[in-house]
Amino acid sequence: MVKIRLRRMGAHKSPYYRIVVADSRSPRNGRFIEEIGTYNPLTEPSTVTIDAEKVNEWLKKGAQPTDTVRTLLKKQNII
Repeated sequence: MVKIRLRRMGAHKSPYYRIVVADSRSPRNGRFIEEIGTYNPLTEPSTVTIDAEKVNEWLKKGAQPTDTVRTLLKKQNII
């Protein structure tokens, strides 16, 4: 199954996330198919950049977003 999920980047105690499309069997920071956005929770307010066209394309193909990514997509009015 293909999932849309967060990939953690950044140094210790300063997380920065990339929103990626990955196979559910691959590890969190392992192989991914495509990068479709970023999420920085440390800025005030949080910074989210998402390519809506790519997200909709992957959702039509059957990719399932994780709970956190689904929340981010709803806040950006993508789904």
